[in-house]
Amino acid sequence: MTSSDVRDAVRDATAARAPLRIAGRGTWLHAGRPVNATRTLSLSDLGGVVHYEPGDFTLTARAGTTLGELTSATLPHRQFLALDPFGDPSGTLGATVATAASGPLAYAFGGPRDNVIGLEVVTGDGAIVRCGGRVVKNVAGFDLTRLFTGAWGTLGVITEVSVRLRALPAVDETYAMAVDDRPDQLSALIAALRVASIAPLAMDLASPLLASRVGAGSTTTLLVRLAGNAASVRAQRRVLDTFGDVHDMPVDVWNIVRTAEPASAIVARLSARPSRMASVWTDAREAMAGVPGAMMIASVGRGIARCVLPETTPDAARRLARCDATVIFEQLPAALWKEIAPSPVSDRLSRDIRERFDPAHVLNPGVLGEAVAP
Repeated sequence: MTSSDVRDAVRDATAARAPLRIAGRGTWLHAGRPVNATRTLSLSDLGGVVHYEPGDFTLTARAGTTLGELTSATLPHRQFLALDPFGDPSGTLGATVATAASGPLAYAFGGPRDNVIGLEVVTGDGAIVRCGGRVVKNVAGFDLTRLFTGAWGTLGVITEVSVRLRALPAVDETYAMAVDDRPDQLSALIAALRVASIAPLAMDLASPLLASRVGAGSTTTLLVRLAGNAASVRAQRRVLDTFGDVHDMPVDVWNIVRTAEPASAIVARLSARPSRMASVWTDAREAMAGVPGAMMIASVGRGIARCVLPETTPDAARRLARCDATVIFEQLPAALWKEIAPSPVSDRLSRDIRERFDPAHVLNPGVLGEAVAP
């Protein structure tokens, strides 16, 4: 498959007024609002690294390239792509960028909008558009790269992605510490951690069930990933020791965290200012109280709590929706989307942009909650 093949498929769908479901490897099709489509355009055959310049720490790959394949390509050069969305490594680069999905490493490196430097996209009117570039310093023109990133394929089909890479640190270690998650104690701990002399790659709170699954204990646990040279990591570890009983974790703990949630789960993200993380944690914990299999992980520095529920617990999802935070559902049973999900994307600016790039509305119709023709 080539970008021209994608263009032809989009043009054919537009001419036939046949809505398209855009898919990578199909590992996350249950995420987002239901798509009302009659055809599926799979990019699973649009894979492979197009250009890799280790000296510039940049790489360009086709959208169907998996995150695991990118790891295999960059590891021999002691480099890595700092995008680690929840799910396994079979997820694709294109889907990660299209949904702006991120994981624990966003604490230090940001999400896709901070790591993607250029895109090739096939728009809904069948044009092949290039934006950004293959070098980090490229900043010319309007930033269409950020516009397409996180648009869930509603503006165009991402066919190629250029990213910035990072150097693997000499030392990369993760530590765990049991914490008291009563509101006052947790609030004080988070406030102290935010000003402590540490610079973690990731620093997340794990609920008791998730902590037990990664072998970190059976209570609310703080997971901290420190990296750098040996002296720097030792110094930061000494700072962590002042907060409580810290113990080492295996190197693959973050992979276990990212793949712990069932594919059919209800998933919600609660976000607020980082200074309010303790109250968000408390609200979410109370909303999920008594639900077997409920898990939560929260980024201390980003103010985002990711809540995972069995799909058979709609009442708990309704309680999460009422929490004092911005609540975004990634996954819900189809019947619950209209009931508890946030309002559809329907403001005038969003509508005008959609009209410009996909005038026939053939790309992923419904995924943003907009009304679609029956």
